[in-house]
Amino acid sequence: MVIESEIPQFTQWIGLAAVNWLIALGCLGVIGIVFGYLVATLRNGPAAALGIALKVVKNGIADLAGISPRRVMALARLAVKEAIRRRVVVAFAVFIVVLLFAGWFLDPSSDDPARLYLGFVLTMTSYLVLLLVLFLSALSLPADITSRTLHTVVTKPVRSSEIVLGRMLGFAAMGTGLLLVMAVVSYFFVVRGLNHTHVLADDDLVAISQTAAAVDGEVTRTGLTSRVHGHRHKVTIDPAGYDEVDSANGHRHSLKIDRAGGKPVYRLGPAEGMLLARVPVYGKLRFRDRDGKDTEKGINVGDEWFYRSYVQGGSPAAAIWTFSNITPERFSDGLPVEMNIGVFRTYKGNIEKGVFGSLSLRNPKTGLTVETEIFESKEFDTKEVFLPREIKSFSSAQVIPRQIVTAEGEQTIPPPDQLDPTLAEKNEFGLYEDLVADGQVEVWLRCLEPSQYFGAGQPDLYLRASDASFMLNFAKGYLGIWLQMLLVIGFGVMFSTFLSGPVAMVATLGVLVGGMFSTFLSDLAKGAVVGGGPIESLIRLVTQQNVMTEMDPGLRTEVAQMFDRVLEYFLLAVSAILPPFREFNYARYVAYGFDISGDLMLVRVLSAAAYLLPVFLAAYFFLKTREVAR
Repeated sequence: MVIESEIPQFTQWIGLAAVNWLIALGCLGVIGIVFGYLVATLRNGPAAALGIALKVVKNGIADLAGISPRRVMALARLAVKEAIRRRVVVAFAVFIVVLLFAGWFLDPSSDDPARLYLGFVLTMTSYLVLLLVLFLSALSLPADITSRTLHTVVTKPVRSSEIVLGRMLGFAAMGTGLLLVMAVVSYFFVVRGLNHTHVLADDDLVAISQTAAAVDGEVTRTGLTSRVHGHRHKVTIDPAGYDEVDSANGHRHSLKIDRAGGKPVYRLGPAEGMLLARVPVYGKLRFRDRDGKDTEKGINVGDEWFYRSYVQGGSPAAAIWTFSNITPERFSDGLPVEMNIGVFRTYKGNIEKGVFGSLSLRNPKTGLTVETEIFESKEFDTKEVFLPREIKSFSSAQVIPRQIVTAEGEQTIPPPDQLDPTLAEKNEFGLYEDLVADGQVEVWLRCLEPSQYFGAGQPDLYLRASDASFMLNFAKGYLGIWLQMLLVIGFGVMFSTFLSGPVAMVATLGVLVGGMFSTFLSDLAKGAVVGGGPIESLIRLVTQQNVMTEMDPGLRTEVAQMFDRVLEYFLLAVSAILPPFREFNYARYVAYGFDISGDLMLVRVLSAAAYLLPVFLAAYFFLKTREVAR
């Protein structure tokens, strides 16, 4: 799974995030006061404008401090009843109908049916719920104002802040209930759709060879199970008791043999290994070039996407991950490594055959490097390798120093006078005795075939520490949809306080779509996008110029780049204001079988709250101003 931005640690994130949020909130407050002062100046003149603006702020603070939970709950119940009257249940009916027909189109015989099913239910639920609350939150308040239904409410002792908060809570409660039902139905839909088993009869098994070694008159036999969901499993029955069912389509089955009768009866269990929540341990990635020196990046093979760097095959080049906190308590049996790397071929050759590579473990203190695994890799095919605690079988062992090029010159770690080549002269190595130093170990990935390349990003290789609960991870995926729903409700209610229904809906949709691309807007403003800024990119598009080459020098180029520098500030402001909706979407984590960490959830929950508070304050002041104007 591709993770382009590093997963934040809550303790490291909260301090700077809180400071930035307070600064942003203060700036928005100042901007609001200045804007209110200008409006009051146009209406009442500059002499009275300042007093009016300060009075509005003072009354607003008193109004917010006097919010009555009882009145808010009453207004929230009215919002729920209104949502039901607007036939919100139609959305749930559409959801059920889509699920009923989804079984016709979802192919359980695909390479990874779990990813297909989970991605479908999470994406469909997200679209339905977000569209529902978009229409509901943006159109509700303008419709009440037009029909003068709101006039009945404001004649009661109800504050504007309570109206806004009641609407938000009511729509959120309705959406939460609908989302809970959808989550339960989706879970059982996925489990039922993926659940299957196979049949294996004794007649389906044949001896591997006539000369196979026999145990108690029996020989090793192999065969195929029945075809279910478009696939079969190869089964090997060993008379010594080492029975095996090969994995297929991302899962395997357990096998039990009942030998009580005449013929053995084979019973295969349900599918295993499809619905996972891996807990990965990520390392810090660096590269080693073909001259054996450390670099931050590998080779660029011409890909416009810089997520992966490449290492040259048949050379000392390597991608190196440094893992910390490696202890016998965490990994008692060894290191379970999983990787999903890219392969770049300079010549095709046998395209069905993979490219050979190797994995090595290195002690960062002594330099002892043991090549433990030779494997055949195919592009983006997940490879599982277990590096045991006692390494008795290995391809090579040597002491390799780390060479770092600095401004002062080349530095070698460990220094040449501290290298001990005799460390590599053992017949077997202990993981914690020989290769782990102060809880750290390096995993080296090399490509063994000349003229071929391996590409890797930091999350492409990790240690699989354990597996968390899939059901809990599935719930976390729906929690991400819930956070997106709350943000859409907040912006929809805010825009509806001063815009007409259709305009408020378009504005909310603009925030939603813009938030999906907030990271791209930020990269565009920082000049991190290939092809230049907006104006330069437009020129390239019209003139059909390659984005990888520099534009021709001249007045046109200078003017375009000048306007792009001006637009940078606007794009940065927009990307900072818009909530990053894409970061609240956890469908990839659930579908690819990765646990959503508690740190990530806590960061996103607080981020959503940080956006909702100023949105609520803005909605209150907009509604208050609208009532005063009326």
